[in-house]
Amino acid sequence: MRKYLSGLVVCIALLVVFSACSSTITVAPPGATAPSGQATATSSTGAPSGQEPNWGVQSKTTGCKAQGGLQDFACTPGDIIKSATKSQICTPGYAGSVRNVPQSLKNKVYASYGVKTRKPGQYEVDHLVSLQLGGSNNIANLWPEINAPKPGFHEKDRVENYLHDQLCKGKMTLKQVQIAIATNWLTVYKSMPNKSSGSSANDDSE
Repeated sequence: MRKYLSGLVVCIALLVVFSACSSTITVAPPGATAPSGQATATSSTGAPSGQEPNWGVQSKTTGCKAQGGLQDFACTPGDIIKSATKSQICTPGYAGSVRNVPQSLKNKVYASYGVKTRKPGQYEVDHLVSLQLGGSNNIANLWPEINAPKPGFHEKDRVENYLHDQLCKGKMTLKQVQIAIATNWLTVYKSMPNKSSGSSANDDSE
């Protein structure tokens, strides 16, 4: 009986030790602070994996590198106009009314990503969170998106139009569409029911 009780005590002690040593890994966007006692993880590309970005906060402004059709998350976390409402965004003409990206700002965007030369139509200074989804003109929301290889900026335009449609039809919330476009627009593109339909025109033309 004593041997049985001793063994039981040892088992309980081991369970307590392993329980105390375990930790929760929370996936958080670059620059975000994980809750106390928790580790932070990101995907292999540095993407925020679907969590809300630290809007407007750049942790890097030079040496930016786009990779795999996505922006450099440290340079371009995305930014939004926090006062913009669904009603405003869904009103025709809204995007044009708030657009303000002078050539001087575009030049800064190209410089931050090391783009020194470009051919007509090769790049587009893109709003990561498009104006039609409540994005801002802040440089933290701008990046030089390439046309090819595909999917490129024309395909992202379709994603923006698709998410705008989902928002205005009440199928997604404003926060949902903003996080979706900022964290990985390619994921949305791959899940779209008809990738080839719809106009690719948007608010980011050069």
